[in-house]
Amino acid sequence: MDNNTNIDLQSIAKECGLFDNTKIDTVVSNLENLRSKYSENELVNIYNYMLQKTQNPELLIQLIRFVDMYRHNSSLEYLVDILLLKNASGCDEETKEKYNNVRIMCAKAIANQKNTDVVSSLLYCLNNKDENYRVRLACADALGRIGDRYAVAPLIEVAKDEDEKSTYLRESAVTALGMLGDTRAIDPLVSILEAKRGIIDKFTFLKERAIEALAKMGFNDNERVYKALKASLNDESVQVRINAIEALMESEHPQAYDTIKHCLDSDSDFEVKKNAMIALYNISDRSILDEIIASEKYSQDLKSEAVSILEEYEE
Repeated sequence: MDNNTNIDLQSIAKECGLFDNTKIDTVVSNLENLRSKYSENELVNIYNYMLQKTQNPELLIQLIRFVDMYRHNSSLEYLVDILLLKNASGCDEETKEKYNNVRIMCAKAIANQKNTDVVSSLLYCLNNKDENYRVRLACADALGRIGDRYAVAPLIEVAKDEDEKSTYLRESAVTALGMLGDTRAIDPLVSILEAKRGIIDKFTFLKERAIEALAKMGFNDNERVYKALKASLNDESVQVRINAIEALMESEHPQAYDTIKHCLDSDSDFEVKKNAMIALYNISDRSILDEIIASEKYSQDLKSEAVSILEEYEE
């Protein structure tokens, strides 16, 4: 976009109250009013200028929202500067802490532009273990949404890192790998499922994300993935077992039906049984529902669920 306009950016910023003690609500209202006076290109130039000139976190959040409405490439460099704290060098630590919410919004706005030129900046924040973990989470998510394969290897390293203090960050890296869909991530994700950790540990949530990521990638004839998912049907976590059922359902593995059927017959949890029944119905046809309704080995609650599905989808 051409940054050369005939408008006086500094004067407009002053009129909006950017440089004085005008209340934030008033400044935001003034910014809103600009939309009826200037063209889209002019507005983007105005917002970009203001992103460089203010260090007020509340105002920056509003400006990022405005910039994200238009998603011009010209805004990227200013968003990246904020993400990397380049315009906050003179701020005290308290203000920098408030910047974290601003930087999280920046990462989201950057991701919305789907521009691979910013991947290195996102990776810089992601790989900095001294960085605020919420900012790192936002960068992991942004990398997944941008979809650049250059990010796969670094995300795998984060997902694999058992010394990483934030399990949430490992979860975000795993989720991003699922969005990227690169098969290089399959073995590291399976290794997470194969790790022996108890339900009390937050590690169970990491397993859930790993199963979801594998399901997105598809694994049809990968026996190691199939065996890991089959083993996950015996996990202590109900949600891990349910996720494994759904992943097997979405696969085209020849043993998926029988594996889920065994889970339906042997699992003690009603929610797991219900999800297994639904998965089997989706894989095949109404015969599994008829079997459940007719057999004495299934509970009345499960029979009722089967009847409800028939009434909703088979009528």
